[in-house]
Amino acid sequence: MPEAARRIESVAVIGAGVAGLAAAQALADCGYKVRLIERRPYVGGRASSYEHPGTGEIIDNCQHLLFGCCTNLIDLYRRIGALDKLRWFDEITMIEPGGRRSVLSPAPLPAPLHNSLGFLTAHAFSLADKIAIARGLNNFITGIPDDTEENFAHWLARHKQTPGAIKRFWEPVLFAALNEELDKTSVHYAAKVCRELFLRSPEAGRMAIPSVPLSDLYGHALQSLNARGAEINLRTSVTQIKRDDQNQQWAIETETERFVSDAIIFAVPFEAMAKLLPTLPEAPGKEALTEQVSQFSHAPIAAIHLWFDREITDLEHASMLDTTIQWLFNKSKLQPQRHAEQGYYIEVVISVLRSVIPMQRQELIDLALKELALFFPMVREAKLLKGAVTKEVRATFSIRPQLDKIRPTSQSPWPNIFLAGDWTASGWPATMEGAARSGYLAAEALTQSSNNTQKFLQPDLPPTGLMRLFK
Repeated sequence: MPEAARRIESVAVIGAGVAGLAAAQALADCGYKVRLIERRPYVGGRASSYEHPGTGEIIDNCQHLLFGCCTNLIDLYRRIGALDKLRWFDEITMIEPGGRRSVLSPAPLPAPLHNSLGFLTAHAFSLADKIAIARGLNNFITGIPDDTEENFAHWLARHKQTPGAIKRFWEPVLFAALNEELDKTSVHYAAKVCRELFLRSPEAGRMAIPSVPLSDLYGHALQSLNARGAEINLRTSVTQIKRDDQNQQWAIETETERFVSDAIIFAVPFEAMAKLLPTLPEAPGKEALTEQVSQFSHAPIAAIHLWFDREITDLEHASMLDTTIQWLFNKSKLQPQRHAEQGYYIEVVISVLRSVIPMQRQELIDLALKELALFFPMVREAKLLKGAVTKEVRATFSIRPQLDKIRPTSQSPWPNIFLAGDWTASGWPATMEGAARSGYLAAEALTQSSNNTQKFLQPDLPPTGLMRLFK
């Protein structure tokens, strides 16, 4: 029987981040025999939480968000029974030093006008800023620009964006969504983010925040996979992979066992894939894939976790303007299990800024306290009970211009080996949605390879209002 026609029954998914969980769950739902392998003692990958040794608190490695346009991530949460662990918000509050607030929320107007009233009444922007932002967003109504060599900082200058519009709108939005400096950011993906969040429809721009620690959220996937008979191997590293041509299977070795599988999905970060590639057999295309993987680079995120003896703000979340700290998340309000705990837990996030990564723990805590007091005077009276700092040096891949030219598809140079991960060609930037899409795409490719074609990828939310004219 030709190998391409062989029906795949068993699959090893290597990597239990969002991409691996999406692939494993989709295939397990279709009756495939799935084995999930993860070197860490937990699932979720970079979207995970752990007990911080210095505080004894369960903290996320960094705050993760999603929006209504994240149709595949939402579908994954549906599959694993975790939809009720999301808190949805229609408003984003921006705060200036001194405490003045501006609220962006949709009005009952047809898209793309639904956010216009929020921008018009926002104190954070001058009239010149508002005109510039409207002019900039107007470029994305009819579609998303091609991915050229131009970076977004150059695009902003070319479209005469004001310093206030850049500092208070474009940077906060794109730092949070793409985690890259604007002079290193693809215009194509910056436009995609802005079109989805502000123009396509009110539903697409709704924001959700998990109401439980991330490992609890993705722990639902373990329960779901177990219920479908999947085998889960945590604290397990793959040491060698060999091809059994006679049986048309892959032999996978870990530190403790050897087993065979009809197919493999590598759902690992690009740096982990770079380490695995030399262990795989020679094949046409291996050298090209190795070269592709070598061209990716990282962008960091830092978070400062603070526990006060009193409440410093009534806000659940906010965008903080004109300071190093960029976003605030009031975990004592966002996570119900913390309501009865001692201390008020605030997390502040710094995306992109590589200059903060070398800073010491106490430096970052002092910086956060100093800047928080600019927005919330209560910080000066409150007592800090404890603090922690998390740094994800490899938080995301850098979404530089023309990166799509080197992003590999789910197909690999080897028979019945498939690739997943947010860095692969998902059509999305480095987000949990991009990871979920890549997992579904790899699972679809696997089913096609065994003549059992299934569709897992969810369609985008349809545009509403006037945006229906510009699909």
